[in-house]
Amino acid sequence: MSYDAEATRQRIFESATAEFAAHGLAGARVERIAAAAKANKQAIYLYFGGKEKLFGAVVRAKVDEVCHAGTLDPGAVADSVGQLFDWYQDHPDLIRLLLWEALESGPGPVQGEDERRAAYRGNVRDLVDAGVGAGLGEPERTCAAQDWMFTVLGLVAWNFAVPQLCRLVLDEQDDRAALARRREAVVSAVRTLAANQPSFSR
Repeated sequence: MSYDAEATRQRIFESATAEFAAHGLAGARVERIAAAAKANKQAIYLYFGGKEKLFGAVVRAKVDEVCHAGTLDPGAVADSVGQLFDWYQDHPDLIRLLLWEALESGPGPVQGEDERRAAYRGNVRDLVDAGVGAGLGEPERTCAAQDWMFTVLGLVAWNFAVPQLCRLVLDEQDDRAALARRREAVVSAVRTLAANQPSFSR
């Protein structure tokens, strides 16, 4: 049987995602990633250039997934935010990875910072083109779109960053019941925020 480099790369990527989500960058072990991927350590360095770069690639890929999931559509803001909430619920690894990145990187730059910033600028341009901040000049209009995007992401992501607080504050017996309440509350809050943006469909 011939060696399938792309399949090996994908297995490494998937096992690395699970390893980094569970242990962070510092706690992750290349040996465990290689063993779970049924690959050797040399393949990790060959395909990704080392643990730090692999971590950066994993975070970037997970962020790209959510960015390409049809999120934050100003034309259907309530449905869009509900879908974003559901995406985070179905993909818990992203929040864990971002929390590990924040803890371990501190105020310093993160892996692939320039590329990731450029991607977010693209998302902001899409919001501006869709009418966010209409009537404002620049740079105020871009700032309004940036603030809108960050606020909505925070309203959604916090529910998955601290699920224990979600359950305790809402006094629900289980996480799923708490998240169901939070989904409804987040969609309602964003609908209210959108009322101040005449370009948004509610």
